[in-house]
Parts: sequence; C-alpha cells; structure tokens
Amino acid sequence: MATIIENLNGRRLIRVSTDDIISIVREYQSINCDTNSYEKTRQVLDKKDIYLPEDV
Repeated sequence: MATIIENLNGRRLIRVSTDDIISIVREYQSINCDTNSYEKTRQVLDKKDIYLPEDV
C-alpha cells in the first residue's frame, strides 16, 4: 500500500510498495500489448486514470 510522507518543506512524497509497482507495470503491459508504437501507447495512457491508494 502506498504511504504519503510529508517533509518539513510541506512537500508530499509517496512511498510505493512492490505490489503497487507490479500493478502499475501490469496495467502498462496490458495496454502496451494492444498497441505497436510509443505514440499510440502514450495516447492510450493519457486517456486512462491510474490511481495509487493513499494510506496516511
């Protein structure tokens, strides 16, 4: 589960778990397998929302 970390400057960092990274990579691969170019993959990803769970 992703964890949000606040630092002294007020900037938030998101610590992402291994499972979150694998999930994102799987989502990318499922989209990328249907396309044959970088531009097409980018267009599909631009239209898709990818959410990371927030755990505070």
